[in-house]
Amino acid sequence: MAHRLFLLRHGQTEWSVNGRHTGRTDIPLTTAGEGQARAAGGTLRAVLGGNPALVLSSPRTRALRTAELAGLRVDEITEELAEWDYGDYEGVTTPVIRETAPGWTVWSHPVPGGESAEDVNARADKLIDRVREPLAKGDVILVGHGHFSRVLVARWVGLPSTAGVHFGLDPAGVAVLGDERGEPQIEHLNLLPTTED
Repeated sequence: MAHRLFLLRHGQTEWSVNGRHTGRTDIPLTTAGEGQARAAGGTLRAVLGGNPALVLSSPRTRALRTAELAGLRVDEITEELAEWDYGDYEGVTTPVIRETAPGWTVWSHPVPGGESAEDVNARADKLIDRVREPLAKGDVILVGHGHFSRVLVARWVGLPSTAGVHFGLDPAGVAVLGDERGEPQIEHLNLLPTTED
């Protein structure tokens, strides 16, 4: 495979600053997040070989606005790129969750009313399978969210979804996935733009 899979996390939101789990809630980028998104476009242009064969985005406003500000033309908006569904923990911080579920993390504990690690694993595998054909023609960019993008990184290299805990992806960070002689590889992880604000 000569082409690469790029993952772009959306820029900063008020909830990402506060550490609140943001899955289904559709909140906008902050002013800083908009600057990050614009700068992420420069990061992508610096590492992209040319025009991508395909750009997919989560339907959440924060992802779509990031794609727009980064200068990307989105070919398709898909729920397949939505963030992990946090269910009852939507909008709640980890310290608050741990008041009733000691030691809780999304990677290691159940998410009441939301997606399980197995659900997210299956969704990531389906998405990776789906982009393999376009990857044969050119680079592919997926614009999405923090936890789900980290799951995609883990699944790309054959690790379980819960191994995503070991990969960082900050707001407007870029991961570049490729291969070395047929073996899946993480080429770059968490390339951060220099913000414009």
